[in-house]
Amino acid sequence: MLRRIATVSLTALLLAPSVTLGQTRRRSGSRPTPPANAAQQRATQVRTAGATRVADQIKFLTTFIYLLGGVTSGIAAVDEAARRNEASPAVLQQNQQSKTRVKSSIQGFRETLDKLEIDFRATPELQPYYIKLAGVAAGAAKAEEQAAANQFDAAGRTLLGVINRLTDVLVLMMR
Repeated sequence: MLRRIATVSLTALLLAPSVTLGQTRRRSGSRPTPPANAAQQRATQVRTAGATRVADQIKFLTTFIYLLGGVTSGIAAVDEAARRNEASPAVLQQNQQSKTRVKSSIQGFRETLDKLEIDFRATPELQPYYIKLAGVAAGAAKAEEQAAANQFDAAGRTLLGVINRLTDVLVLMMR
C-alpha cells in the first residue's frame, strides 16, 4: 500500500509540471498599436493645418458671398437711379465706395488663395492635394476681373465655383 501511494505520488509529481506547462498559453488580447513615428506625426500635423486653412477660406468666402448679395442689390439699385438722374451725389459717392470695397475684398481673396496654392505646391505633405486645389486662385482672379468691370453678380457666381473647388479639396484631405 505504501508502495502504491509512493508510485501514485511520484506519477502525480512527474505529470504536474507537464500539465502546468501545457496551460501556460498566454491569451492574446488587443495588441498595443505601435507608436507613430515622428514623420507620420509631422505629416498628420501638416495635413491638419492645411485642411484648417482651406476650411477658413471656405468660411470667409461664404460669408463674403452672403454679404455680397445684399451689397450687389444696393449697387444695382443706385446705378439704375443714376441712369435716371435720380441719385444724389452723396449716394453716388457711397455707391462708388461700396464698389471699391467689394473689388478690394475680392483682390484680397485672390492674393490669399495664391499663397495657399503656393504653400500646397511647396509642402511635400500637401502636394497630393495641390492637383485638386490648383485653379482656385485663377477663379478668384476671374472674379476680380468681373468685379473690375462692375459685374458683381457674375463675380459672386465665380467665387461660388471657387468655394466648390475648396470644398472638394477639404473632402479629399479628410479621407
